[in-house]
Amino acid sequence: MAELLNRNPNLEPSKRIFLLLRRLPSLRSILFLWFPALVAAGFVLLPIIYLILRATNTDVSGWEPIIRLETLETVGRTLGLAMAVTAASTAIALPLAWLTVRTDLPLRWLWTILTPLPLVIPSYVGAFLMVSTIGPKGLFQNWLEGWTGIERFPEIYGFPGATLILTLLSYPFILLSVRATLVNMDPDLEDAARGLGMSSWRTFWKVTLPHLRLAIGAGGLLVALYVMRDFGAVSIMRYNTFTRIIYVSYQSSFDRSTGAALALVLVSMAILLLVLELWSRGRGKHYSSVKSKKPLALIPLGRWRWPALIFCSGVVMLAVIMPASILGYWLTRGIQAGEQIGSLWLPMRNSILGSALAAGGTVLAALPVAVVYIRYPNLISRVLERVTYLAFALPGIVIALALVFFGANYALILYQTLPLLILAYIVLFLPEAVGSLQTSLLQLHPQLEEAGRSLGRQPLYVFRKITLPLIRPGVIAGAGLVFLTAMKELPATLILAPFGFKTLATDIWGAISEAFFARAAAPALLLILISSFPMAVLIIRDIRRSSALTKNR
Repeated sequence: MAELLNRNPNLEPSKRIFLLLRRLPSLRSILFLWFPALVAAGFVLLPIIYLILRATNTDVSGWEPIIRLETLETVGRTLGLAMAVTAASTAIALPLAWLTVRTDLPLRWLWTILTPLPLVIPSYVGAFLMVSTIGPKGLFQNWLEGWTGIERFPEIYGFPGATLILTLLSYPFILLSVRATLVNMDPDLEDAARGLGMSSWRTFWKVTLPHLRLAIGAGGLLVALYVMRDFGAVSIMRYNTFTRIIYVSYQSSFDRSTGAALALVLVSMAILLLVLELWSRGRGKHYSSVKSKKPLALIPLGRWRWPALIFCSGVVMLAVIMPASILGYWLTRGIQAGEQIGSLWLPMRNSILGSALAAGGTVLAALPVAVVYIRYPNLISRVLERVTYLAFALPGIVIALALVFFGANYALILYQTLPLLILAYIVLFLPEAVGSLQTSLLQLHPQLEEAGRSLGRQPLYVFRKITLPLIRPGVIAGAGLVFLTAMKELPATLILAPFGFKTLATDIWGAISEAFFARAAAPALLLILISSFPMAVLIIRDIRRSSALTKNR
């Protein structure tokens, strides 16, 4: 519309006013899109408002920790860990995605199913397994001591251990995003490059990799924010990041102003990451006007087949098979020793109920945000979309305490109820659903919706009959991702869960805290099994869609 006005500077004033009025949102879009998007962003801002109120409700001494040298060092440690994990995750996810989509890798379908599964393992479970297995006095050391005389393994605590475990558990964020882009990539782009004389390797660097930039950026943003808010892994690995220091500050003092001030520093770091990611996106369009019908050509690996197979096997062994095997070992050992495992029916039911409600509520909250951002691009929609990511960088304890403050002062009827816990899940995991929906909307050409409206149909009818069916994969992916993430959420569940509302996550943490490893293994295995179901559904759907595209193009 702006281009039309610029190209016609001599338009009559009445026509210019008419064109400008058409740019304004209609009443229906305000009621059904903009208002719900503003409400969703408002709930995400609740923790930020809480932090500002807490931080300003103190004297100068409450801000002293912010200007200390230790705080600057903590900023460096947190950003350093986030950058290291994001870089390492990209180095793992990018070749995995390319191998499982574009090559003749042996057992390609198996690696496609297994490689994203680490996403279902909670960080505190993964860190506990690493320490108990390859730690200074872990299982491997005990097994090798009789043969080699090794009495103690080197320390794995600190930065190296935190980087390793968080990388193994978070690379699927980038893997799933890059895989989806590769599956939908037009093969004509690479064919044109090769037709100009480029080699396969040069084509990858000059054509394929730039096309994956947005997918890598979106997945990398989630990885960086996930690392910044992680509590379980950094606590077990004894690595002081902002999350751990904030948690200690909240637990060790009745005055939460210092913890709030520290959390605001974490929010500032998250805003910096969000601005950088938005800047890196550029302004290009992401849909194709004409879809090629050529098949996706699988690239023969040749002599690289076995190194590729070893790479995939090693990642799956470290991130999936070893954790599951060690959990099975601890469980078997505990049962043989006569340890009481206890009933898991009630925690399992509560976990499934809470996660299912969170998945449905989060997708409903994310829909208007994603639609407004993609279909009505302007400053307000961009700000709304960025705001939804802010809470993802905050520790669960901050979100929980903010909602406790909100419930106790302004919504007493919600205090210590399941809806307040579900609201915390929605605030925490809204970016995951928004990202999945954006990916689907970006691949949907606006002309399809415009064709429906040109036939006299109302926007809501067009959305229900055309848009929603076509973005259903993004809806399912977002709901599945939120479900498995909510299953393993710990700090918010510990604080906000109603009285007697035990989940698998709280059972695991309680058992680990008391060093009952066998008792922790049973709910951990059950949590991973239940969380793997939606992940398997998403992966199988992705495999079928990839196969269909390969046949139809």
